[in-house]
Amino acid sequence: MAQPIGDAMRKLSIGLVAGALAASPPAGATTKGLSQIVTPDLQPVGQLSLSFQAQARQIGNPYELQAELGLSKWIEVAAFQGLSPNSQVLGTEIALVNHGPYLLTTGFINWSPGGVSPQPLLEAGYYTLHEKFMAGALRVGNRDEALLGWAHDFNATWRFQLDYQSGSENFFTAGFTWNVTDSFQINPALYLANDHAHKVVGYIVFTYTLPLW
Repeated sequence: MAQPIGDAMRKLSIGLVAGALAASPPAGATTKGLSQIVTPDLQPVGQLSLSFQAQARQIGNPYELQAELGLSKWIEVAAFQGLSPNSQVLGTEIALVNHGPYLLTTGFINWSPGGVSPQPLLEAGYYTLHEKFMAGALRVGNRDEALLGWAHDFNATWRFQLDYQSGSENFFTAGFTWNVTDSFQINPALYLANDHAHKVVGYIVFTYTLPLW
């Protein structure tokens, strides 16, 4: 059953992306999200972010496409298409609290039609104009993993960010986000492995954001 679902997901994603690029003008990109962990702030309503990321195989699929869409003020959905090997991953976030600087979000990530169970999460955030703090937990199999993150926005163009996810297979990361234009951003980062080897590997993602409605 996984293969027909995967084929359908790929066709739907390609169709949505092609139609969106043909029909919509650029939207304003934001310095949203960190390098490794999911964050409690949601994608703006009606905005679609399309990303290509390249990363060391120790992090995940070396080449990956992503689409992230804000359906309402309270919910967003995301889909990943891995290229090497071919894989599909889905996720969603639901805002429980979205008031002033305080955020609280639940949802799941890393669900794959190939047989990987969704990983539920709960994450809180405290966001000011320049400082963003976040902490939460992710359920992976039969264990819980901690999520920690901090970002400093110098201005609308530049952000410096750190994040951490517990577990020997995960990382501490340091990176930055550069909003090249109002609709295009680049986010490179270095990943320091949590395991005893503490190997440092690289990651970069390019994101284009546009409005669908």
